[in-house]
Amino acid sequence: MTRPKLPRDDPYWDAFIHRAPADPNNVITHAFKQVKPGGVNPVKTEVHSPNVMSAHVKELARFYGADLVGIVALDTGFGIVCGVRTDYDSQSAVGIGGQTPAMKGLFATFTLGAYIRELGYTADASEADRERLAAAAGLGTLDAGGRLVTRQFGRNVQVTDVMLTDLPLEPDGRA
Repeated sequence: MTRPKLPRDDPYWDAFIHRAPADPNNVITHAFKQVKPGGVNPVKTEVHSPNVMSAHVKELARFYGADLVGIVALDTGFGIVCGVRTDYDSQSAVGIGGQTPAMKGLFATFTLGAYIRELGYTADASEADRERLAAAAGLGTLDAGGRLVTRQFGRNVQVTDVMLTDLPLEPDGRA
């Protein structure tokens, strides 16, 4: 399915993509960032095969809206890194339309974290080193400016918050 091309000189479209909301409460990402994560289930689910659990976690993240998913081994556990394809650079397109991939990615990591906590493991979102950890997880490479470049989407990718967890997983790479 191809997307219809909208005229670049349409003032409504330009505002939708580039004009920041007058009130950040009108954007769901603001609401998601304000929610405290739920508690960790005191009964841990046994994980017999970290490679199978990794496949399940990746499939679930894609179900929730992530286009790319990788797992990176950290000193303190694992990081699950997701990427969402973008039409506009979300760092410069601060309008509702430009922030849609960020919203989609936040939903994916938020619900993935809830699932992991229900399994009895910690799951905390972190904004630190997202691009570097995405490259370490094999999602792409870093350009000279430190931005992720992927084979599938080039620079048109939004890297979500990294989900830090102690859930036993099989990593795609090491940090």
